[in-house]
Amino acid sequence: MKNRAGTNRTRLPQVILFSVAAFAVALLLPSGTQGQPQGKDKAKKAGKTAIRTTVIAGGLWHPWSVAWLPDGDMLVTERNGKLRLVHDGKLDPEPISGVPKVHSVRLSGLMEVLPHPDFERNQFLYLTYTKDVGPDQVATTLARGKLQGHALVDVRDILVCDSWAGDGGSGSRLAWGKDGMLYMTTGASNGNAAQEGSSLRGKILRLRDDGSPAPGNPFEGKPGFKAEIYTMGHRNSLGLALNPVTGDLWNNENGPYGGDEINVIKAGANYGWPEVSFGRDYSGPQIVSFKEGTVLPIVFWAPSIAPSGMAFYTGDKFPEWKNNVLVGAMLGGAVQGYPHLERIVFNERWDETGRETLLADMHKRIRDVRQGPDGYVYVLTDEDPGELIRIEPAK
Repeated sequence: MKNRAGTNRTRLPQVILFSVAAFAVALLLPSGTQGQPQGKDKAKKAGKTAIRTTVIAGGLWHPWSVAWLPDGDMLVTERNGKLRLVHDGKLDPEPISGVPKVHSVRLSGLMEVLPHPDFERNQFLYLTYTKDVGPDQVATTLARGKLQGHALVDVRDILVCDSWAGDGGSGSRLAWGKDGMLYMTTGASNGNAAQEGSSLRGKILRLRDDGSPAPGNPFEGKPGFKAEIYTMGHRNSLGLALNPVTGDLWNNENGPYGGDEINVIKAGANYGWPEVSFGRDYSGPQIVSFKEGTVLPIVFWAPSIAPSGMAFYTGDKFPEWKNNVLVGAMLGGAVQGYPHLERIVFNERWDETGRETLLADMHKRIRDVRQGPDGYVYVLTDEDPGELIRIEPAK
């Protein structure tokens, strides 16, 4: 269902048409759901934060994800299939062995790394990656192995999504829910897979720690639907984080030409893609911004910032950031600018009340952002060479 109204206005610049459309969409959104500043809450705004940065590790090839082990060591994935260890603040020159072979073309490759909540007992590590599954066919895949010394052992694929031809739209993040289940995002940039119950693409999946469908999933036993599906209608989800106050999962995802968004994830909900978006199709037409039965985002960007990585801040190093959302941006956004880290402020009703742009002076794409156990913020730059950077308050 595409709204082609206004596509005959070929003499107006496309960016003007898009900006007007985005403004109109914002006006039509109900208060409390549009995720944009309402102008009624003066208590929480995004002031300017004085920060300093320290490069912890450099020379990385398009790093994608960072995670911590219980002993304080850090793990970093590189898109070309390498898993790296940072010990005592130094990058080990030798990659960890045993990582599955990945399809590393364009934006595909090795993505997320996540330890098991009971890692100290079972040493389980989880990886998501793009896998070659046939001639010109790839599939988003979840693997699990045991980290023993400097090697992954007993590695096996515990979930392989349905395949497609291409290299984009394969982004995948992982998060443990408050219910102890493993949540996994899958992408579907093109086609209608995100709306098809028989496909695992364009979904958020809810799994046991062995990769099997979690009990009580909303589509369990429903004909024509995979039991792993928790939500559907997602385009390319590159951020997934647990809200520390509500316990809800939030995701961020890239829209097409504009329409990036943050969503509050609810069981069985449909988030609209490809039928609903605040962005345009790459060919130009505006996609409808609302359809009965779909869920609106809590935050959206038009034009795009290409969000990737997301974290709620809960530490004590930046007290004014408490429960703010941090999102990596790989594009400059609505005005001429640079990739950056974006801080989003919410009030007690989870209405957005302000934003702050950080790290724009680096001119580097931010692929991942996490809060470390020490309360500082860590980001990965999606570059070659890429860096792992710690953010601290300026003295």
